[in-house]
Amino acid sequence: MKDGWIKVAAATPRVKVADPRYNAAQIRLQIEEAARQGVQILVFPELSLTGYTCGDLFLQETLLNAVEEELTALAGAVGDMLVAVGAPLRCRHKLYNSAVLMSQGQILGVVPKRYLPNYSEFYEMRHFTAGEPAMGSIRIGELTVPFGMNLLLECQTMPQLVVAAEICEDLWAPAPPSQSHALAGATVIMNLSASDEMIGKAAYRRELVTGQSARLYCGYIYADAGEGESTTDMVYAGHNLIAESGSLLAESKLFSHGLTITELDIQKIAYERRRSTTYPAADGQGYVHIPFSLPLKETTLTRRIAPNPFVPANLRDRARRCEDILAMQISGLRKRVEHTHCKTLVIGISGGLDSTLALLVAAGAMDRLGRSRSDIIGVTMPCFGTTHRTRSNAETLCQCLGVTLRCVDIQAAVMQHFKDIGHDPAQLDVTYENAQARERTQILMDIANASGGMVVGTGDLSELALGWATYNGDHMSMYGVNASLPKTLVRHVIAAYAEIAQDNAMKKVLADILDTPVSPELLPAKNGEIAQKTEEIVGPYELHDFILYYAIRFGFGPAKIYRLAKAAFAGTYEDAVILHWLKGFYRRFFQQQFKRSCLPDGPKVGSVTLSPRGDWRMPSDASAEAWMAQVEALS
Repeated sequence: MKDGWIKVAAATPRVKVADPRYNAAQIRLQIEEAARQGVQILVFPELSLTGYTCGDLFLQETLLNAVEEELTALAGAVGDMLVAVGAPLRCRHKLYNSAVLMSQGQILGVVPKRYLPNYSEFYEMRHFTAGEPAMGSIRIGELTVPFGMNLLLECQTMPQLVVAAEICEDLWAPAPPSQSHALAGATVIMNLSASDEMIGKAAYRRELVTGQSARLYCGYIYADAGEGESTTDMVYAGHNLIAESGSLLAESKLFSHGLTITELDIQKIAYERRRSTTYPAADGQGYVHIPFSLPLKETTLTRRIAPNPFVPANLRDRARRCEDILAMQISGLRKRVEHTHCKTLVIGISGGLDSTLALLVAAGAMDRLGRSRSDIIGVTMPCFGTTHRTRSNAETLCQCLGVTLRCVDIQAAVMQHFKDIGHDPAQLDVTYENAQARERTQILMDIANASGGMVVGTGDLSELALGWATYNGDHMSMYGVNASLPKTLVRHVIAAYAEIAQDNAMKKVLADILDTPVSPELLPAKNGEIAQKTEEIVGPYELHDFILYYAIRFGFGPAKIYRLAKAAFAGTYEDAVILHWLKGFYRRFFQQQFKRSCLPDGPKVGSVTLSPRGDWRMPSDASAEAWMAQVEALS
């Protein structure tokens, strides 16, 4: 439960139809196994104590009496976890398809099913009565417990964990009970289900569960009936699903039984609701609030933590995302060109990743406008650190794209500037570096003025987060097309472009650009090779992009991000290395906000951006003390 994590499971036990004693024994075995694996919330299928396919046997007193006996005994076997078991229960001369909620040896409450199918293979209305929101209480043996759809189980040891239940068909209804539950404050929905299997139904069920978790910003645990149900007219596949805010975290194989286990991030769910202006404040009026407790302990993470959260792991999804991103960048720049009636687009071409992508975007924009690519002016500005490799790649790229190439050697101008301000060129400090960056920006701006054009910025999201840009140098442009793309994603967009390029020369130059170390090339080259490698100075971009994603997208603190990073980069970076660059990220992020406060316009392509016009509003003089204290505590 540390950092908001809680281990949950959906269980499909073997059942014998109409045999509560056997079924209770199977359920008890899975409870014991779940406890061994650290599970704290466990959900069983609909009517799991009897089997879903009992038919008219549901009306038999013998079966119903046996159910109550087994429920009382089963509750006593539940320790420090929350368990939901499906059972038919009598109340005021009617029978209800119910979810029985248990924890620490007690039955906490019973939730009836609201929507009863009565078509095709399902005839629940023949036996059961539809539940209502507030139904008072129900007797189970000698016990009297809360009964109704309006039950909220509130964890006293993790206040953000609020659990509610619905049953199978309830989710298929136009207005599922889970909608009201979530609006009342539930962050986890349990669904006890018995969904028969048909061709195509698994995909629909999967979309339904993940979609509901997305709409409600919740964790959704779906437990499905399987092996042992009657096959008279149907089969049941035990299709268990666990989703969180639109992401499918775990799924069982069809026609299997056992436990499907993962972890839900309750802290993340709470943050999503807090940041969403369309999600209303929780209103638990009309609900029965039932307290329960789970022991506080560190949850072992088993769900995969992707080391590159901006980049889809699936190759097809990745290619599609890169295609969509490039299209968005092109669309944004095309609109800006069309609106400003500019005659040219001016881009500083270094032979690096960012300027390469900006040039590809510019070429696409001109194509969309039906204009010649020669209206793009690619400018190389060699100076002290420029290598033959990067300059050659810049020139080749411009030739392949058919843009106008200009070369302005800035060495003499920078040396004159050093003389003017009294700087010793042998002193390779920040003045030495920034003078070159600002000279390059001045040249681009002046060429744009002279040609009636617009300077297209090349800086990316990772650089903006770290402040790795010269203020009023490469920090400035008239439209920054890469401003919301992290470095890890820039690389993949270029690779995707190279994959579909028809020209072999284009493929070759893009491949070499992708293989070139990231560098601003502001310090003198050594033996013709790049001397200044960015990631040796500020740290690996994949680490910084990981930290950026979780810090901005979900508002996680340094301690939780550190824990996630250790899981994601196990075997790649030692813990001390991760901690070192985590500290560097927060130091730079807070110190460099003033650069982000005056960024030029640029297209938003993802959910994490740092535009000061709405996506990220932070005072330039905000203190980093609380964040740095947490980082230091990790040390």
